[in-house]
Amino acid sequence: MNFLKKLFASIDMTQKTPWKQITLFAIPMLIGNIAQQLYNTVDSIVVGRYVGDNALAAVGSAGPVLNLLLVLFIGIAAGASIIVAQYFGARQAEELAGAVGTCITLTGISVLLIMVIGPLVTRPLLRLLNTPESLMDWCASYLNILFIGVAGMAFYNILSGILRGLGDSVSALLYLLVATVLNIFLDVLFVTAFRMEVAGVALATALAQAVSSLFCIRRLMHMKEIFELKKENLIPTARHSSAVIRLGLPSGVTQAIFSMAMIVVQSLTNSFGEMFIASNVIVMRVDGFAMMPNFSFGTAMTTYAGQNVGARQYDRVRTGARQGTLIAVLVSALITLMILLFGKYLMGIFTTTAALVELSMHLMRILAVGYIAMAVTQSLSGVMRGAGDTMTPMWISLLTTVGIRVPVAYGISWMTRTPALPNGNSDCIYISLLLSWILGAIITGFFYKRGKWKEKGL
Repeated sequence: MNFLKKLFASIDMTQKTPWKQITLFAIPMLIGNIAQQLYNTVDSIVVGRYVGDNALAAVGSAGPVLNLLLVLFIGIAAGASIIVAQYFGARQAEELAGAVGTCITLTGISVLLIMVIGPLVTRPLLRLLNTPESLMDWCASYLNILFIGVAGMAFYNILSGILRGLGDSVSALLYLLVATVLNIFLDVLFVTAFRMEVAGVALATALAQAVSSLFCIRRLMHMKEIFELKKENLIPTARHSSAVIRLGLPSGVTQAIFSMAMIVVQSLTNSFGEMFIASNVIVMRVDGFAMMPNFSFGTAMTTYAGQNVGARQYDRVRTGARQGTLIAVLVSALITLMILLFGKYLMGIFTTTAALVELSMHLMRILAVGYIAMAVTQSLSGVMRGAGDTMTPMWISLLTTVGIRVPVAYGISWMTRTPALPNGNSDCIYISLLLSWILGAIITGFFYKRGKWKEKGL
């Protein structure tokens, strides 16, 4: 019983050895992120195996549109995690309760907006992407179901962000694992038994995430040793709302920029045909797992920096940033090596088409070294965000995504056009992405060293 109580206790990152606290927090995050990635991966495996390669391409083509319309939740979740971590580090229970209640209410409002707007803009956005007509109905069906059932996805992301800000990454992991197992079961049931095709995997995802969000709210209601959430806390205050928006808006804008760039690049991707679209889906699914250590340590560094800035321990922030980034780089290098050695077997899970596996592996080799660069970017950006400086990572993302990736992708495509390749060399999609990652790491390191983030705490 004492072991379980200790396991599910919040981690106070203002004490003990920094790298140990960061790693202790990041490991459940890493497992949880892998489980989160399994949502989309299982969707792809099930439709690729039981419906076909075109259905697999349809699920992937829907991704950029879905991400674009979910930026509201990403912004709220980022703001919630930072403000909660800082209030927790400063031991301000009343402010903490008000911030949590405000985030829950803002999420509910955002859910209603997405449920109304999402289905109305689905097909226009898909046409803007030059989505092949053979994929249109499947893409639209997949997206509309997720938009209508968006509440589970939204509340899980926001509430798990709050739990992480409080230093509790284990509870969010446990609830996500339960939901992932449920999602796999429902995927197979809806697609193989009920013959619902692409709509089945979307419905399974929506239902499973709703379950995980219910578990999260239950956990928050029982954290009375840290703060007590009351009905009056659900009424948004101007102070907490402005803080969440100030801290979260840049992250939401960053994701919006990234999603818009993905839509622009997706249009170029679609011009290379259905085989390349399906291959892109496979690579992005494997890419999701390769990125997991980077995202996990990035989030851990946000919580770590937030709590220590709240406690005004800036020397400890720098020590943790150095140690956490080194660990993230080592883990990312190891996982990248494993993917290069065994990636072909992973990609064979999605399809039995040999040419598709070979093309996917070729594209993954282009990206390989970029994952190590992203470990640096995510870790140091996490420190700046946790300290309250969410604007600098936003501008860096804007520069690397819009100023570098998109122009380079279209530039290489244009310069490599031949009669045999009327749209250019399809490698342009991945060469541009690799370049943006490497430059992003260099720029992020420079701005972290400048130290302006120390002036941004609440």
